[in-house]
Amino acid sequence: MGMNHMGMNHMGMMTHMDSNSTMPPHHHPTTSASHFHGDGMMMNMTFYFGVKNVELLFSGLVINTPGEMAGAFVAVFLLAMFYEGLKIAREGLLRKSQVSIRYNSMPVPGPNGTILMETHKTVGQQMLSFPHLLQTVLHIIQVVISYFLMLIFMTYNGYLCIAVAAGAGTGYFLFSWKKAVVVDITEHCH
Repeated sequence: MGMNHMGMNHMGMMTHMDSNSTMPPHHHPTTSASHFHGDGMMMNMTFYFGVKNVELLFSGLVINTPGEMAGAFVAVFLLAMFYEGLKIAREGLLRKSQVSIRYNSMPVPGPNGTILMETHKTVGQQMLSFPHLLQTVLHIIQVVISYFLMLIFMTYNGYLCIAVAAGAGTGYFLFSWKKAVVVDITEHCH
């Protein structure tokens, strides 16, 4: 009788294990506006304004108070502004480091049967040079910052999205007015 009782318990345990193994896994209900990622924190998929449990790029960097959000706003604003400044600075460095300048002239028909000589300036730089190496490093930094800004915007937090847009706009306003304008040199020939 003891053996039969043990056998019954063993069979009951196996039946219980089998029923567990054949049951479908339990899924957490989620809405279309959010989903869970690896550590169980909810990630919003629509724009919202909040200061609680806002992850900023890294898992350990979580915003929970209005003061932390204000600090994050300023930091993201400055990062976006720096990104715009870096783009303009790279253009300026590229112009200063250009070598092997060539001028190409070609005749083109003008109004009233005249011939115009259109002159184009061709510039370049050497691949194995310090300026080109510097441009490469700055390009990598620019790409990384651009992806950081994209990921920050993809948090869908309204405050952080405003910080990215405002920083980019301010940076463009402050730095882009010095951009050079390319003008073709056109001469009249009779």
